[in-house]
Amino acid sequence: MNTLFVLLDGAEDHNIPEFNGKRPLDVAEMPFFDSVTKMKGYTTGKEYTHLFLNEFLTGHPPELKRAVIEALGLDMHLDDKRTAYRLSPAFIRNGIIEWAYNMEKLHLSLTECVLKNLDILGDRKPEIEFFLNGRAILTMECDDIPDLPSPPVPAPYKKVQGVLGELVCRVAKEMDGLTVYPWGCGRFSTQKEIYPCIRDLTAISDSPTALGVCASLGQRYKLVKDIDERFPIALKDLENSNVLLHMDEVDEYSHQKDPKKKVRILEHIDKMMEKYFSNTERIVYFVDHGTSSITGEHLPVRVPFWTSFSTSIKNGEDVPLKDVVPRIMI
Repeated sequence: MNTLFVLLDGAEDHNIPEFNGKRPLDVAEMPFFDSVTKMKGYTTGKEYTHLFLNEFLTGHPPELKRAVIEALGLDMHLDDKRTAYRLSPAFIRNGIIEWAYNMEKLHLSLTECVLKNLDILGDRKPEIEFFLNGRAILTMECDDIPDLPSPPVPAPYKKVQGVLGELVCRVAKEMDGLTVYPWGCGRFSTQKEIYPCIRDLTAISDSPTALGVCASLGQRYKLVKDIDERFPIALKDLENSNVLLHMDEVDEYSHQKDPKKKVRILEHIDKMMEKYFSNTERIVYFVDHGTSSITGEHLPVRVPFWTSFSTSIKNGEDVPLKDVVPRIMI
């Protein structure tokens, strides 16, 4: 019998003053979740989804940088000559990088500006794919693998060297300080293998992060942008394989510092889970890290996981991250 793994990305949070000191997970009404979960355990959260998910699935940290993982999730070309760069929308102001998450009104103009100026990269054969509100992955023939600040915390501006730096500055000039800033840069290398007990896995997400982790491990993956469309697709795939159903929206609304919106998406997920998975016997819910609805920052805190079936894990037990899946799947 196959297992459905539901990743509530960034679901942990700070205590929210407007919720009388409770967290969104405490406030959200999730009757289906409450009715099916039999065991709750805890493990160590990681700062980013790819760090947590890779160790969750293999027992090891990833061998690949974030940009490489996401390039794989977007089916982009990688070889030994190409470097991958994660590009995130950010404002460069007064020597500070301010990461931009509320990009619903600006991401199209930002995308157009980047594409218009892509010829700055010259003969490096650039390939770029945009996703989720102006974020992008760029790959090109280049030896430069810079170590640069990463989101979500504002950071002192560090100048990007070379032609990529020229692109960053040109876009910032034309967009009144808004640009795409590179981080998580790297090249492809081999990964550790996925646990044999979940080797037959299909990932379904709107995020190239989760998809790329599974792609790098040789598993199936499907990019499904609309959250409601993911559930019937997951139900169908569950007939033939284990399924990882990734809910990136929970994390995204936290970055937008909107705890009420975070509660609403958790409640919507629960209604969709009841609609499609009321007869599913093996469900695992898990959280990879916290994301503060107050500050928008990631919180690498102790995180929960739940199962709808009995395991070797005792209720309330702390389990090392590398041991969670093997003990659940015994």
